[in-house]
Amino acid sequence: MFVLATKSRRMIMRKVFFYILTVLLLYACGSNDQGELVGVRSKTKWHSLKPLGMTLVPGGSFTIGSQDEDITGSMATPSRTVTVRSFYMDETEITNAEYKEFVHWVRDSIVRTELALMSELMSDDGTTVLEPYQFKDSDTANMTPYQKYMMDSYGSLGDVNAPLQGRSLDWTEELIWDFDDFPDEYYAEVMDSMYTFVEGSYGGRKTLDVKKLRYRYPWYDVGKQKNQKRPVTVKDTVFSIYPDTAVWLRDFNYSYNDPMHQDYFSHQAYQDYPVLGISWDQARAFCHWRTKRKNDYLATKKRKTTVPDFRLPTEAEWEYAARGGLENPTYPWGGPYTSNDRGCFLANFKPQRGDYALDGALYTVEAKSYNPNDYGLYNMAGNVSEWTDTEYVAESYRMGATLNPSVRDGKNRKKVIRGGSWKDVAYFLRVSTRDYEYADSTRSYIGFRTVQDVLGTVKK
Repeated sequence: MFVLATKSRRMIMRKVFFYILTVLLLYACGSNDQGELVGVRSKTKWHSLKPLGMTLVPGGSFTIGSQDEDITGSMATPSRTVTVRSFYMDETEITNAEYKEFVHWVRDSIVRTELALMSELMSDDGTTVLEPYQFKDSDTANMTPYQKYMMDSYGSLGDVNAPLQGRSLDWTEELIWDFDDFPDEYYAEVMDSMYTFVEGSYGGRKTLDVKKLRYRYPWYDVGKQKNQKRPVTVKDTVFSIYPDTAVWLRDFNYSYNDPMHQDYFSHQAYQDYPVLGISWDQARAFCHWRTKRKNDYLATKKRKTTVPDFRLPTEAEWEYAARGGLENPTYPWGGPYTSNDRGCFLANFKPQRGDYALDGALYTVEAKSYNPNDYGLYNMAGNVSEWTDTEYVAESYRMGATLNPSVRDGKNRKKVIRGGSWKDVAYFLRVSTRDYEYADSTRSYIGFRTVQDVLGTVKK
């Protein structure tokens, strides 16, 4: 009897101990804050992770502009000290293979949408057509009250402009592209709508109608937003996203560049070369898609967080990154010369008038060529010029802000390009040389790379 009473007393003491411990833990965690200010804490932890293929450019101050002779006398690059924040930047220009992933996603999403819409029809014998490509069923049974409200009110789960009316595509079923393997005439009808007419075929083969590859994305009109106190101005734009391969013919009159026109974007030999024939608007569309692609992946993993937007670098960010942390360099590699002590050229450009091949490359080279600068960035001089997010104003270096300077009013269609290209002389390779092109222009010597803001502390 005494033994049982002792055991009972021990059990009671253990329960009291665990109760006191639980109260102390809850108090320490702030659930019983006794009216003190403890702050609002997010339940989701945030760590700034370096995206694949990007490198960290640590923020800091530097002397922007030219510190040597103004050869052109333009007075467009007076030197002064400015500061930029930390950001991640692509190690290389966006390649054909990377941009082609964007093109294929747009193409496949259009095809899958058309197949899903066609599957809502019934065949003559009353059976469902294209059943494997139907929309995913909306799981109304497991919807939250908010999701049910959105479906009843807007016909979609949050996106009031969704053309699929709240339904989602099934990406598990593979698409068939070989004409001889089409499963039925309904599938053939949908696929036929994606190709050019027979009379527009080349070499007896029907080709994809690239004009149908259009991407819709929203964006902030910063020019209007900064002049308003409260409303956020959002615009919705649709762009054709296929590269303009005709730039190889249009940029050089009386020149035989047919092979580059026919093969540069489509042939696997050029998959690691920088994508060209991309307008400023198309580059921004790619940035939006890349952000969407990452956030969609995080959503599938049930992670209640999103990444900062991928975007084009500002002109100041681009110049800061090109300098690689060096003090007053002429070129990204530091020295005042375009070749090393062994006579090897340090970038892809036009060394002499009419001699494009003296540096070992007639046109572009692979994106990861030559030595990177001290930030690990390749071809910040030469190969292809690069779009920035900044609008070109000749006086901006003199009149702009000293903190994260960039000109964006939404009306100026002149966009700054930097770095020089395979067809430029050495002057355009300088880290301080400015140039511009119109936003809707496409060239055989302009590409781009993206950046992403760093939030919080960087985990190295």
